[in-house]
Amino acid sequence: HLRMKRIPDQRLSVFSKLCFAIGGAPIQIAGSATGFFLQIYLLDVAQISPFQASVVLFVGKVWGAVSDPVIGFFISKSRWTKIGRLMPWYVLPDPEGSNAVGSRRNISKRGSLWRSLGDAEHHVLCFPPPKQKELYMIAAGVIAALFLLCTVVMLLGVKEKEDPYALGTEKPIPFHKGFYLVMRHGPYLTLTGGFLFITVAIQLVQSNFILFCMYAADLRDHFQNIVLTILLSAAISIPFWQWFLQRFGKKTAAYCGISSIIPFIILLVLTPHLTVAYVVAVSSGLSVAASLLLPWSMLPDVVDDFRLMNPFSKGHEAIFYSFYVFFTKFAAGISLGVSTLCLEFAGYLPRVCQQHPLVAYTLKLLIGMAPVAFIIMGLVLLLLYPINEKVRISPTLTVILNKVRAATLIIQ
Repeated sequence: HLRMKRIPDQRLSVFSKLCFAIGGAPIQIAGSATGFFLQIYLLDVAQISPFQASVVLFVGKVWGAVSDPVIGFFISKSRWTKIGRLMPWYVLPDPEGSNAVGSRRNISKRGSLWRSLGDAEHHVLCFPPPKQKELYMIAAGVIAALFLLCTVVMLLGVKEKEDPYALGTEKPIPFHKGFYLVMRHGPYLTLTGGFLFITVAIQLVQSNFILFCMYAADLRDHFQNIVLTILLSAAISIPFWQWFLQRFGKKTAAYCGISSIIPFIILLVLTPHLTVAYVVAVSSGLSVAASLLLPWSMLPDVVDDFRLMNPFSKGHEAIFYSFYVFFTKFAAGISLGVSTLCLEFAGYLPRVCQQHPLVAYTLKLLIGMAPVAFIIMGLVLLLLYPINEKVRISPTLTVILNKVRAATLIIQ
């Protein structure tokens, strides 16, 4: 017979949320470091050609992209352990092959960081600029120490719990069947496509911004402060965007947050002045924060929508998240590789103060026209995204989710 088992309300404590946030912090630091400085490191410190740099950037991103669905497959087959089902993937394996919920984007990016820096290290030894080399090595060491420390904090401070949405009679669905169901889910495809283009745009701006400041805008002496302004603006604006999406809705937040960068980057390309650069830095930080926060705020809504249509499926979350990261990483890898290859065709020369005018023109395209086009395409796709606030908090959805949270079916 069937018996209903009441699940007590187990809300996460503030301490657990804080430890979880600390566990995810280093990847944002590493992502910012590689996003802004890896390309200039490869070109002007490692002194490899733009073609070689494009290969390093592309292979690093694609390898990270491929690892996500592969590890997602193994996660979907994982069993519950003493420290949880997903936590072992975060703590135990080598960073090259690890990826899990809470670190789905996390660990594979770590591997990309070390792999990319390692590929370039041989060239650093051949053409060693001592001070810059030492600074980059110190930065890499600090980030590695932060990874270790924050992983320990997350392991000790976060206790993984069983899925409160799951029914007791559920069995994990086969990976190929789950993949088939996920790839047919319209809201997921729309959301992934929209943020794929937006991610490519942000990556293009981020990776080429320092080169633009140095060789196209004559802001060589100010780019460190401008980058710091971008990062501070992004960090400070995260709470604002959290309030905004709760007040006005997630789709509205996406449009306001991401589209706000368009007029400012056009202004910077047309008027490369120091004051304009700082204004653009602040607006870019706002858009970067929105582009980082909103996908991971909207994906759970897609998962909930999928659960309503497939109430007896289980273990599909890893498929949703891993393939979202796969598509965005793969697209970003192609865009970064192609953009760096464009510098090769434009005649970029490492460690040359005055580049060919075609290089400056190429950087303006990579900072201006290309990101604007990708952002517009992404926002157009988000227009088709069907889950708005009315759908998300509809009475039917609320009732069903509350019932699923409140009880599981246990067969005896």
